[in-house]
Amino acid sequence: MSDYDYIIVGGGSAGSVLAHRLSSDATTRVLLCEAGVDTPEGQVPAAILDSYPGTAYLDPRFLWTGLQVTTQAVREAFKPPLRKYEQGRVMGGGSAINGQFFNRGGPSDYDEWAARGAHGWDWASVLPYFRKVERDLDFDGPLHGDAGRIPVRRIFPEAWPGHPKAVARALDEAGYRYLPDQNGVFEDGYFPIAISNQDERRVSAAMAYLDSATRQRANLTIWSGAQVSRVLFEGNRCTGVEVEFAGEMRRIGAREVILSAGAIHSPALLMRSGVGPAEHLREWGVEVVADVPGVGQHLMEHPSIALASYIRKAARVNDLTRRHIMLGWRYSSGMCGAPPGDMFVAAVTKTSWHAVGRCVGTLLMYVNKPYSDSGQVRLASTDWRVPPRVELNLLSDPRDLDRLVDGFHRMAALQASAAMREATSEPFPASYSEKVRQVGMLSTRNRILTDVLAALLDGPAPLRKLLMRKLVAGGPTLAAVLADENLLREFIRGACVGVWHPGCTCRMGADDDPSAVTDAAGRVRGTRGLRVVDASIFPALPSGNINFPTMMAAERIADLILAGDPAPERAAVADPQREPSLVQE
Repeated sequence: MSDYDYIIVGGGSAGSVLAHRLSSDATTRVLLCEAGVDTPEGQVPAAILDSYPGTAYLDPRFLWTGLQVTTQAVREAFKPPLRKYEQGRVMGGGSAINGQFFNRGGPSDYDEWAARGAHGWDWASVLPYFRKVERDLDFDGPLHGDAGRIPVRRIFPEAWPGHPKAVARALDEAGYRYLPDQNGVFEDGYFPIAISNQDERRVSAAMAYLDSATRQRANLTIWSGAQVSRVLFEGNRCTGVEVEFAGEMRRIGAREVILSAGAIHSPALLMRSGVGPAEHLREWGVEVVADVPGVGQHLMEHPSIALASYIRKAARVNDLTRRHIMLGWRYSSGMCGAPPGDMFVAAVTKTSWHAVGRCVGTLLMYVNKPYSDSGQVRLASTDWRVPPRVELNLLSDPRDLDRLVDGFHRMAALQASAAMREATSEPFPASYSEKVRQVGMLSTRNRILTDVLAALLDGPAPLRKLLMRKLVAGGPTLAAVLADENLLREFIRGACVGVWHPGCTCRMGADDDPSAVTDAAGRVRGTRGLRVVDASIFPALPSGNINFPTMMAAERIADLILAGDPAPERAAVADPQREPSLVQE
């Protein structure tokens, strides 16, 4: 007899949902293993609770600190540098450290999933599960939920400081509409960004789904500080996991194992356990359990660039909220056959927690609907303590570079408007360099240095111009890149980074799709008793942040499991607006 019915690996956005839903059946024994620290009610660290996320996502207590990636593809003799890549290692996963953006993407994203072979994941099928997740505090109607566990709200323009108000005026003048509801009809315009936040506090997946009542269930066991080293098999049947917990390695049996470790760690765990591209596994001496070529392949991210500027004192963040990103702008490039709403820009009114961060804002643009899908996760060692090798390969599809070039010109035109000139000055092409990341780390030294520099930036204009150019900006000037298309393209290639939205490394797909890793219920090809449920299984990235879609996917697959796992396209599930009838609360 197995120790548990279900072992869930990873307590992030998907794992928290699954642990709550599957343990709603009192006859089902569930173990949740999270490698990071726990965040039970009353013990959530202040940095995680904060509406401003800029300390949580750089706090090593909550991160996979050894994880690095390359963002650029290898070309000619160029070997791309390694960059730190912050991923959550804490109960709640990314939802505990991210920017709290809570948007779904567009209906066409999910119709595309179904067209790619993920039957039952079209827009009409997933909308009830988006509604099941959320409790929208501002809007109701057929596109919104009113009883979900994640509160969703917006900070409306009357509370915005001068910087986003200036961006709004510039967008008005450029002909874009104001949309009060980002998660309403998916169309072009600018809007208050929807956030998973209530009463000026973050609400992570763990806070919402692993509440006190859920944790008191006798059939739910939660282990934090528990890192799973590999999945165990007898033949091709998954029988449990090997996990380091409380200072010792343990083998724990399960009827089914569900990997919810994210789009980087889930495929790495599969490959260490013998599930993946056979040739790659044999290179590392890993015994092949199932030859599944798509494991770790087709990694996607939202490639981003930024245009920064000095924010005048009167336009900086105010005392009405801790939030620093309030306005989003979605537009259709009309290029490369891209779908509507393929580009996104966030008005970032504070770029870091420190004093210089309060002086500098950005227009942060990313390709909302990327084409580049040649990134990959590969083993760097068979030692489970060693992070995998991660190649994002951003801009490997030239259509993504073309749209960023076009988008940079659009941002520059916006920045040149009278409204933006009143609120900002000294614009420059920005990049998330290693120097910027290091200065953003919490330390007394960084606080003192940035206090001094910020005071100087607020001094005489000639001194500010000099310091902005020599110490803050670096790299090519805005005038230079606008005048030289080749220089602009080279800048974008070097400065382009992801926005911590990895996905698609264990894609769902049809039986005849050789690149598909899972079926439409997350079951791993060539195995029994093993699933993946996280952003890994997305057939393609949605046009927006991935936290809400990840939780939607977990809700939907949890319902499939509780309904006895019928084929997804024929699933007969309970009303997705209600909690399961056996929830013990």
